[in-house]
Formats: sequence, structure tokens, C-alpha cells
Amino acid sequence: MDLYIYYRVPSAHAELLRARAASMQRCLSQEYGIVTGLKRRPQEKDGRQTWMEIYQDIPDGFEAALERAVAQAGLAGLIDGQRNTEYFLDVPTCA
Repeated sequence: MDLYIYYRVPSAHAELLRARAASMQRCLSQEYGIVTGLKRRPQEKDGRQTWMEIYQDIPDGFEAALERAVAQAGLAGLIDGQRNTEYFLDVPTCA
């Protein structure tokens, strides 16, 4: 299962968020052997950017580790609003 988390970031906090989130994801990737990604929409709206964290093929219990990592990285203070979480499964393309 893959995990996608999106949220808004004031443009003034974008570079700090990028650095902290990238560092956090490197640690999680090494510890759990997963592929991570960090993306943002190309446009800004009302001085905010939309960012997305991606975690592919997460193991059971990963969410608790991610919550701890987010707290340790101090991401909440850089985000405007909440972190929205979505889960997706791979769909087989051949029968």
C-alpha cells in the first residue's frame, strides 16, 4: 500500500519545510527500506503552496513511526492547516 499526504505551506516556510521533510524522508527510507518522494504543485495560491509526501509500499505500523518523525522534524509549525492522508493500492493490469 502507498501513502500520500498533502498539505498547504506558506511560501515563506517552503524552503525550511523542504529541507526538514527531505531529511525526515531520507531517515524513514533507510530505516524501513521504502521509496519516498516529495512534490509540490507548480503554482502558488494566496501565498501558499500545496506539497505532497509520498511513501511507497509501506509496512504495517508505519503510520506511528511517521507521526513520530513528523513531530521530531517540527513540520507542523510550518504547515497551514492539516495533513491530509490518502492510501492507494496497486491495481493489477493483467488477469
